[in-house]
Amino acid sequence: MRVEALVLIGVAIFFVIIALIYWFTSYEDAGFLMLLGSFLLGLVPGSYYLWWSNRMKPRPEDRDDATVEEGAGVIGSFPSSSIWPFVLGMGLFLVALSAVFGFWLAAPGLALVFSAAIGVTVESRRGGAV
Repeated sequence: MRVEALVLIGVAIFFVIIALIYWFTSYEDAGFLMLLGSFLLGLVPGSYYLWWSNRMKPRPEDRDDATVEEGAGVIGSFPSSSIWPFVLGMGLFLVALSAVFGFWLAAPGLALVFSAAIGVTVESRRGGAV
């Protein structure tokens, strides 16, 4: 986790330098605050990862003497192709469109969302296509 931490802290340092340059050249508050937020988005997880990397034993990816076998994990089952994510997306799309075209469109959208939730649950428990 040390490499990830150093990359994120590097991103934070980059954005704080750019924020200071931006502040002294443009005198605009909004852009400076957005760049400062980007600095925090790199600093907060980066410092957290750095803190944890000093307190945990090194992962096989972090050690130079590690073998490939040490880094191999458990290979689980991968999901098969399914229609239910598409059905869920179309249902949510109809629900979002109901705010524009009328709330009557929410009924078929919610029906699709509900059927997709049932379909993906049944499919995951049976282990095959429904």
